[in-house]
Formats: sequence, structure tokens, C-alpha cells
Amino acid sequence: MEQEHYIKRLPQAEVMDLRKIITVEEQQVSSLTLVQRSSLAMTLISLDKGSSIGGHSSPGDAMVNILSGEAQITIADKPYTVLAGETIILPANIPHALYATEAFQMLLIVVKPEKKELRHVEKRSRA
Repeated sequence: MEQEHYIKRLPQAEVMDLRKIITVEEQQVSSLTLVQRSSLAMTLISLDKGSSIGGHSSPGDAMVNILSGEAQITIADKPYTVLAGETIILPANIPHALYATEAFQMLLIVVKPEKKELRHVEKRSRA
């Protein structure tokens, strides 16, 4: 019987360099989804120099780990320079944007509330 794998598109029980899994493509934003669930998403993303992901927000906290290059990440209008090997947390429901000051690769992990947690928050906000 074959064991189910919860992290897709990556080899199991093997040392790897994530920078070789998602390459930087000229003038493009590329992504590879590894996990997509209602409360958890893991995605490898690359942006070529000068590329951007415009302002948006997410219902979950997003952890961005820069694997290579340099990104300018804006959270609620405050810019942060994030270098290879560094990580920043983008808080839930706060607008943010990413700009490639240099081509970069990142691992994005988004953790959202479970559906029953979300209902609890919605009930509290109505009170």
C-alpha cells in the first residue's frame, strides 16, 4: 500500500534545495503550490527583478521566507527590505504587496483560521 503524501510536488525523504525547484523566469511571477487546504497553503514563488504582486490581503497570517535575492515587502504602507535567508510575517487582513528589487524566490506559508474558529470570530464581532 502506497503512503499518502500531504506535501505535493516535492520528493519525500530527500535533501533538496528549494531554489532549484522554482526557477526565476524572465519578467514573470511563477508559483508552485505544495499544499492547498482550507486552513493552510504552502507555495514556492519566484519573481524576476522589477516584478511585483500588487496590494492585497489574506484572511490568514502569511510567512514569507526569502530563499534568494531581495524583496521589498510593504505591510500597511510600511516598506521592509527582506533578504535571502530572512523571514517576515504578513498579518491577516492587513494589506500587503511584494516588489522584486532583485529577482527572488520565496516559500510562502499561509495559515488561516479553521472554519469553526472563523465562525467564533464572526460571532464575537457582531456582538
